[in-house]
Amino acid sequence: MKFKNKTALVTGATRGIGLAIAKSLAAKGCRLILPLYDDWPDASKALQEKLSCSKQKHIFIQTDLRNRNDVNTMVSIIQEKVGSLDILINNIERGGMPVVHGSYNQEINRDQWQLELDTTLLAKKLIFEACLPLLKEAEQASVINISSIAGLTGRTGPAGLLFSDGYAAANRGIASFTENWARIGAPSVRVNELMVGLIDTRHGKKTRGWQTLTSKQKKQLLGHTLLGRTGTPKEVVKTVHFLISNADYITGTVIRVDGGFVLGGEEVPPMPDGII
Repeated sequence: MKFKNKTALVTGATRGIGLAIAKSLAAKGCRLILPLYDDWPDASKALQEKLSCSKQKHIFIQTDLRNRNDVNTMVSIIQEKVGSLDILINNIERGGMPVVHGSYNQEINRDQWQLELDTTLLAKKLIFEACLPLLKEAEQASVINISSIAGLTGRTGPAGLLFSDGYAAANRGIASFTENWARIGAPSVRVNELMVGLIDTRHGKKTRGWQTLTSKQKKQLLGHTLLGRTGTPKEVVKTVHFLISNADYITGTVIRVDGGFVLGGEEVPPMPDGII
């Protein structure tokens, strides 16, 4: 797939990974559909100001992506203004870092569990199902679900500092969606999943949670990562571009961009001498 003149819906585009993906697709000539929500008003305003003067005439839609009616309204607007959809970056998520939010049992967190599941899992489902007819209108389309290694690690080891139980459970469910949606979308709509680890702007060094960690805790997390560092949004963007434009025979696949964090908890011992 070529990028120029394609239409891309990017959720979670106001900050971090989503913002990096949106800017990169715009730079390659894509027309963006960008749902905005009230959670980050300053970031939403900055995004609009940055992209509003673009030649591509990007579309901004105030939408609560956890609300079926809002999602259906958004898709109706896309249908009216564009008629089809080539790319869906399903990046919406919400997770509470244990080092920041603490236990679900705290009164301030009484809605946190449901918020994590509704935003990270339910919203992705609502978006894909509503957008599927538009995706099938395109000659070929690419869907990328952005997930987290929290779905594999859970709240265990050093990852227990950063990944809450609800967030981990929601991310575990995304892989099931990815596989089923690949079947539903075939052959013209490819659906893949990008599972990220400790990225600078998501569970990494540019987040409030990372700043809360002690030096020892940071060392444990980086020591658990085979490449010994956090990743960058730019590295995620490169993989997104690959899945869109150079992976025509890949669908239903999960690709980890985690620097080897998931593998880092085990060592390879020397080969024993044996007894024969």
